Amino acid sequence: MIQKRNLGTSSISIAPLVFGTNVFGWTTDDQMTFKLLDHFTANGFNAIDTADVYSAWVDGLEGGESEKAIGRWLKKSNKRSQIVLATKVGAELSATKKGLSKAYIISAVEASLNRLQTDYIDLYQSHYDDLDTPIEETLEAYDILIKAGKVRIIGASNFTAERLTAALEVSKANGLPQYQTFQPEYNLFDRADFEKNIKPVTTANGISVINYFSLASGFLTGKYRKVEDLQDSKRSAFVEKYMTSRGFGILNALDEVSSKYNTNPAAVAIAWLLANPAVTAPIASATNISQLDDLIRATQLNLDQESVVLLNTASAL
Repeated sequence: MIQKRNLGTSSISIAPLVFGTNVFGWTTDDQMTFKLLDHFTANGFNAIDTADVYSAWVDGLEGGESEKAIGRWLKKSNKRSQIVLATKVGAELSATKKGLSKAYIISAVEASLNRLQTDYIDLYQSHYDDLDTPIEETLEAYDILIKAGKVRIIGASNFTAERLTAALEVSKANGLPQYQTFQPEYNLFDRADFEKNIKPVTTANGISVINYFSLASGFLTGKYRKVEDLQDSKRSAFVEKYMTSRGFGILNALDEVSSKYNTNPAAVAIAWLLANPAVTAPIASATNISQLDDLIRATQLNLDQESVVLLNTASAL
């Protein structure tokens, strides 16, 4: 039986793995998208994370592709009530479609609901901070959406610790909705900002952490061992920064631990995150069933202290 974890102080609970869907409508067609989501939910997992901007960075795409693919699956599968659906607002879709102003959030949520073919979003997240909009204005927009039943709870992503703290203070002072979740970049390689700055804030305020880039854009799977391995990868631009002596040291430690548990580096990298009490559920994506099974197995892997120490040492800053 999968132990679910609550999101912040809300009544919403999720299994300890969130399906990241920026590949939907980009590298994954509808047939595979539907297979993946059917398999994910059949195994007891329920949280899906997307964003209105996925995948606008790809030539020929405009954003909204991932939400549309999920919407088609929700309509076909009739599984909306089984899903905790998370999406985001605020990333730049165009010169006029970006940020966290009240007017933009109110219009953007309608576009997301339309693409997702649903009438409510479980977790609506500020994708990036907006220094040009007062925090109170953003939270007032979310308050309107929550009262209208279009959004259940809110979260934030990519804020500095100082700005997240400021938002929490505005919520308390004005009786406005509080961010219940936070999405930082966090994995065995990218540790510093979360551990030093963000973690003290999320821990002190009971905010659930659902971290992204859990596998460092695929580097922690171990499939990129030399520059030549990047040649045919659509992720090469993301992965190159990890190819350092520290990065390869982390892979060596992952190899050692995965050999001990008769599993693979990806499963160990996810299990390392789940062993951290500050993490509620890592976000990870898969483009085929085999990769998804690896992620599912990772949630069943309990690393011993010796393995955690080995990984911590190899990835120490």
